[in-house]
Amino acid sequence: MTRYAGSRAVVVGQEPGIALAIAKRLVEGGAQVLLTVGGQEERARARTELGSAARLVVLAPSAAPGDRGALAGELGRWGGPGEDGGADLLFAGAVDTARPLLPWVRDGGAVVLTSPVPPDTAAPDTATPDTAVGALASELAGRGIRVNAVAPGCIEAPPAGAVPLPPLGRLGSAEEVARAALFLATDATFTTGARLPVDGGLGRRP
Repeated sequence: MTRYAGSRAVVVGQEPGIALAIAKRLVEGGAQVLLTVGGQEERARARTELGSAARLVVLAPSAAPGDRGALAGELGRWGGPGEDGGADLLFAGAVDTARPLLPWVRDGGAVVLTSPVPPDTAAPDTATPDTAVGALASELAGRGIRVNAVAPGCIEAPPAGAVPLPPLGRLGSAEEVARAALFLATDATFTTGARLPVDGGLGRRP
């Protein structure tokens, strides 16, 4: 499958299962992928799942957003920021994780953030952008960069404390979050500033 052939993607600061699911779909689709992992155990798992198809950078979860020298060095192998360098797609855990990497995102590219919805909090209406997502989307609109977010809830394991299953009657998977993130990154070409709940309807409970 070559759905993402010719694309360059950075996956940084995500929950490990979701990050790996995004990277795996990108690699299977022919993209060049740079994935950050939180330690050697995560690195070994990612190498097993992805083989040599993705470049891996160990980045401690406690690292400050600006402390990304190793990541910048790997990005440098794609050339400097600009039309011929950098990445088309950036998948990041939060705005402050994404911001130091924005110079490396090509004009016309896409940023997808991950913003979990607590199980006891109603998800915001998808027509009303989350404040941080909307602000970054407005900031980057002049470069033609779309900014959206996925908001996973009840994914793979019950959260701390028993909560009812979502209306769909089951837990979701990291793969389902990855599909939503990739939809926002590559297919939703006239969408920016949106926050898409991936929670089985949890945030719509009466």
